[in-house]
Amino acid sequence: MYRLLIVDDEEIITDSLYETFSRHMPDQLDVYKAYSAAEALSLMRRSRIDMVLTDIRMPGVSGLELTEEIQSHWPLCRIIFLTGHSDFEYAYQAFQMNNVRYLLKTEGYDKVMHVVTQVMEEIRQSHDMNKLLQQQREMTSRLTAFKQDEMLRKLLQEGASAGVLKELQQLLAETPADLKLDSPIYLVLGRSNQLHESVTEQEGTQASVRIIGTSLLGKHTQCVSTTDHYGDVVWLLQPKREQGTAEQHFARYIEGTLELVQESCTASLGISINFTFSGHECDWSQIPRQYERLRLLQWMRIGDDVSMVLMDRYDEPWVASPKEAVRISSRVEAMSGFLETGRFQSFYELFEELVGELLQQDMTMERAMETYYHLALSLHTAFNRWGLKQRTPDQRSLLYLNHFPSMKEAVQYLYQAADELVNFKRANEEERANLVVQSLCNYIKDNLEKDLTLVRLAELHHFNPSYLSRFFKQEMGINLSEFIDDSRIRKAKELLMDSELMVREVALQVGYESAHSFTRLFKKLTGMAPQEYRESLFTRSSAQR
Repeated sequence: MYRLLIVDDEEIITDSLYETFSRHMPDQLDVYKAYSAAEALSLMRRSRIDMVLTDIRMPGVSGLELTEEIQSHWPLCRIIFLTGHSDFEYAYQAFQMNNVRYLLKTEGYDKVMHVVTQVMEEIRQSHDMNKLLQQQREMTSRLTAFKQDEMLRKLLQEGASAGVLKELQQLLAETPADLKLDSPIYLVLGRSNQLHESVTEQEGTQASVRIIGTSLLGKHTQCVSTTDHYGDVVWLLQPKREQGTAEQHFARYIEGTLELVQESCTASLGISINFTFSGHECDWSQIPRQYERLRLLQWMRIGDDVSMVLMDRYDEPWVASPKEAVRISSRVEAMSGFLETGRFQSFYELFEELVGELLQQDMTMERAMETYYHLALSLHTAFNRWGLKQRTPDQRSLLYLNHFPSMKEAVQYLYQAADELVNFKRANEEERANLVVQSLCNYIKDNLEKDLTLVRLAELHHFNPSYLSRFFKQEMGINLSEFIDDSRIRKAKELLMDSELMVREVALQVGYESAHSFTRLFKKLTGMAPQEYRESLFTRSSAQR
């Protein structure tokens, strides 16, 4: 509904017009009236008026003067001059003003109502146009923000080429940020611990975090933000020029402000945020390297669902001393040897020592990477050497740290991989042991008449004699010599059932050169001599018949 104000010092005309518009356009017009310019201005100070239908000549302040006063406060207000004077001077002045119409009172009410209707339509169209312009401005703003985000993401990944910097400079010129491309930069990386149920929800949280962070950091910095390809928020910061802040103090300012951002995100969004930021400024050309360092540093430390603010104190590239490098590689090599030879307790002792170092708070990022990759490569090699590629399709993840949300998850995967290898090795060892024992037992049973000494059996089966003895006892639960004696007696009992074989011949077939030695062992194990055993068989056979 539009608001129409009727102003005329002639009360009859004012009241008549007021009643006419109130009666004929009740749903479209909210009509007001005033009998002087002063009264009209007083009313307009209290409420917005869309159209003023006024006499052009009134005592005190004229309609023209009233119009100038109205347009100084409400520039979009439309003016319709209604006068009985047709002199050119007044009409000419009226036509020079914006949003002004000129009518003679003699043209009648129908003409006045028609003009008011036209003006209402003009206002409606102008409102629609303003809405379209506002939508266009919002769309342009969103497009600029989108282009800026894409350009910043490209900067993080690819670096500051001349083309990227030129386009970025143009985009930054359209934002309040006054970042200087010829001055060094600080980076901040923020990651939410919140697990979102939808992409829309996640995008909303990212936008809120960016607004909160930029609002608090922007009090003493020039900054822009973006969301990277991983869904984390990144800020690029420079101290405001007037501050002249020392580098160390500025880093502490960032650290303290990020703590405030954490508190604000927890209070207003109900989420916790982890931050890592560069403790030293870097050139724009070094942004991808610094960004990757922040990601790795955060990756190594997160995982406890506790908000943290970590400063990257990187100064010079870390280079392991020869002694340190040898110590890591020698321990991993020894660990691999223990796994290969089935010494699982020793394997786990070294393995847990190494992975424990990965989680130490004072472990440098570079050394942690070296230790991790030594371990991962060792396990990966074992998977390949033992032909386990198809059985463990995820084992390639060992060599890609960015597959894991944090170092803790990566360490857990190392444990899973190690356990899988140990379980396979144990099962393989058990299967191999079963095959060896079965082969050894079959050989003994089929070759009782041959040399079955421990040394000979060890040679035939490629074992150390002492180890073969322990191995057999461990797998079968009896000594190897006991198994051989038992096998010989069982075979002898079968042979003694043949009455045509002499005891001496039976002894030879089960590996005894001396019938006396055979008889002594047989009686020891069965409680009777070989001949007595044979006679007992015949006695039982006769009794059964």
